[in-house]
Amino acid sequence: MSSRISSGIPAGKAAGEQPVSAKSAVAESSAALRLERRAVDKFSLRRAELAAAALATLSEFGYARTSLREIAQKSGFSHGVFHYYFRDKVELITYCVREYKSACIAHYEEIAANASSAEQVRLAFAAALAASARDDTAMHRLWYDLRNQSMFGNDFQADVAEVDGSLEEMIWRIVTAYAEFSHADVALSRRAVYAVFDGMFQQTLLGIHTGNNDAVAALQEGVWQVLPRLLVGFGSPDVD
Repeated sequence: MSSRISSGIPAGKAAGEQPVSAKSAVAESSAALRLERRAVDKFSLRRAELAAAALATLSEFGYARTSLREIAQKSGFSHGVFHYYFRDKVELITYCVREYKSACIAHYEEIAANASSAEQVRLAFAAALAASARDDTAMHRLWYDLRNQSMFGNDFQADVAEVDGSLEEMIWRIVTAYAEFSHADVALSRRAVYAVFDGMFQQTLLGIHTGNNDAVAALQEGVWQVLPRLLVGFGSPDVD
């Protein structure tokens, strides 16, 4: 009796070779996974497309003054399509804000990661905040609208708290990177540091809304001036 037969391996099959039925099962499983991934990707892309179309209406009129039906009418998509991809207006808006804020956070993290000096962090952060306030005013207005709404109901509380926490962490990374390059410690708590820049940014948006043409430049200059003052023992920096 041959060693192949005695070992239980059918004649004509090499050791480790899968039976035809097993190969077919693996192939079918792989194909099913590919189809499932394509379906998920297509669904995600469609949600992103609808969210982008909705943003113009949401950012113009705000949360309270806009219904899902109105968003559909102004975006060129049917009400039914929106309802298929988003449960309600709350889910649509939180999706929009999450996507945008995630992109913002990634951009600011690049500033901290790619900087090689304290002054580079200082200049890049000030310029990035000013550009974001100028170029994405409507989106930021929507964010502050949602954050205010979260104080009057439960719909947005968890999502707003999560996004707010991510923004706080992002600001802290920038400030601690600046402190490390400056060989100093940060004088304020993380929460206090976030409040400083969040307040400055919101005031800039209010200035833009009321027609203050100097609001963006004032934000950039203000951020540049404030950063050194957040460090322990820095004193009064030269801000000329």
